[in-house]
Amino acid sequence: MRQFAEMMMHRRGQNLEAWMTAVMSDDLPELHSFVTGLRRDHDAVTAGLTLPYSSGPVEGHVNRTKMLKRQMYGRANLDLLRKRMLLTN
Repeated sequence: MRQFAEMMMHRRGQNLEAWMTAVMSDDLPELHSFVTGLRRDHDAVTAGLTLPYSSGPVEGHVNRTKMLKRQMYGRANLDLLRKRMLLTN
């Protein structure tokens, strides 16, 4: 797993296939299902480990929006929710 973490930190997606082959040939059955899942979305995983783009900021906004909706549920009308959403940016 440490090697996979290194690939993530240093964006070395080109090493993914070699790592998956090594894991499957080693006697590590606890990682076999993980590698099987990676193989299903091989192109997306390789891109995620290679490209510098991140959806982190978008996910942060989605998380904040959901939190505000939960806090405001049943308390006020849509106008107040809208104002609160706009003021927290």
